[in-house]
Amino acid sequence: MDAPLPEPAQATPADIPSVDRLLGLPAFASLREQHGRTQVLTALRAHLEALRARARDGELDRGALDAEVIAAAIAQRLAEASRPRLTSVLNLTGTVLHTNLGRAVLPETAVDALVAAARAPVNLEFDLAAGRRGDRDAIVEGLLTELTGAEAATVVNNNAAAVLLILAAVASRREVVLSRGELIEIGGSFRMPDIMRQANAKLVEVGTTNRTHVSDYVDAIGPRTALLLKVHTSNYAITGFTASVPVATLASLAHERGLPLAADLGSGSLVDLTEWGLPKEPTVRETVAAGADLVCFSGDKLLGGPQAGLIVGRTELIRKLKRHPLKRALRVDKLTLAALEAVLRLYRSPERLAERLTTLRWLTRPESAIRAQALRLRPIVQRAVEPAYEVTVGAMTSQIGSGALPVDELPSHGLIVTPAARRRGGLDRLEAALRALPRPIVGRVEGGALKLDLRCVDESDEDELVAAFHALGAALGSAR
Repeated sequence: MDAPLPEPAQATPADIPSVDRLLGLPAFASLREQHGRTQVLTALRAHLEALRARARDGELDRGALDAEVIAAAIAQRLAEASRPRLTSVLNLTGTVLHTNLGRAVLPETAVDALVAAARAPVNLEFDLAAGRRGDRDAIVEGLLTELTGAEAATVVNNNAAAVLLILAAVASRREVVLSRGELIEIGGSFRMPDIMRQANAKLVEVGTTNRTHVSDYVDAIGPRTALLLKVHTSNYAITGFTASVPVATLASLAHERGLPLAADLGSGSLVDLTEWGLPKEPTVRETVAAGADLVCFSGDKLLGGPQAGLIVGRTELIRKLKRHPLKRALRVDKLTLAALEAVLRLYRSPERLAERLTTLRWLTRPESAIRAQALRLRPIVQRAVEPAYEVTVGAMTSQIGSGALPVDELPSHGLIVTPAARRRGGLDRLEAALRALPRPIVGRVEGGALKLDLRCVDESDEDELVAAFHALGAALGSAR
């Protein structure tokens, strides 16, 4: 009797097991419990179709059809699909307000307020005292007027939206006078002239790129003028032979002609940053006191809060903004207002702000403390990346970021990782490994080295950073 022929090494499409048979096996029970039958079924069908295509091409090994192997592949597919796209990272770039990493990190009091608002119904638009519908701006309006000296306030979803709303409500189909030196472009190629067009306002440019005088504004004002606009160039600086018109002077001119003056502060600050040794930035209160009728600024930059566009100013103008149809389209939700209220309350105690507001704490970290931290971490990082890389401690310069004080730098320290002499190259591999960690680490490549600036790592977060580098060492070791 002839011996049975051995099974061929390659599987055919007919060898692919059925979906129903696989779903009934114990290997898939835990997957159904964890992810639900619908997700498991969808992933399984997609995987089997991929196996079928490989079988038709004669490239499918029979071992791939083992139920345990298929279950493991489905588990990996489902785990990847379930992983949140938005994930917490460790910011070692040296840029405190990093737009790509979410700008300001909220202080704990704001996080607690946000979570509380998310978990239960809140009086978002309900006046508890009167027992009737209320105004959601009332949640923060009192704090904003108290902290800025303005008569009234409103909130939209970012500062670009604030500018759009001001122009649409005050200057639609009329003229807005603005210096050529203030025709800013913000991230993502959003330009002030484009916002003007969307608001149906006509831009009247005055002066030159580097010099604008009050006479330029005088000559431009006409019967169609609705608004004078002053834009703080917070994301760039023009130096040298320059001239611009102060807010107070421009406000006097506007009021003489019966016009309002709006000031876009961009980043905006509620306190004098020089008290903490930081560069001077015009405050909202100073701008209101100088005569600006409307002032808008960001909530998630120097303010240190959630993304929002804050507008303060004269009562009749704020009321006009609130009545405009765009206000509803641009309004913020309860989570933003909860976090914003908590952050604004911190400003009532400016003497404690540096310890309680995350953004200010990071901006004011002493260089000596950052250097000491780098010295503690260097041997840990060296063990994680050796022998392919060498780690040293070095001086660095941090940035405030997000267009705030763009030419000012903060002295800092960090870790400098370079490929070992016998292994040139490989920084891309190291960067990728850092980004693939359970909590990714983001640094910056500069001058042939990976620089890990520690300014944004509180000493209380060191344990988590150490754990991340231990995980990196394990990942690099398994890849060797």
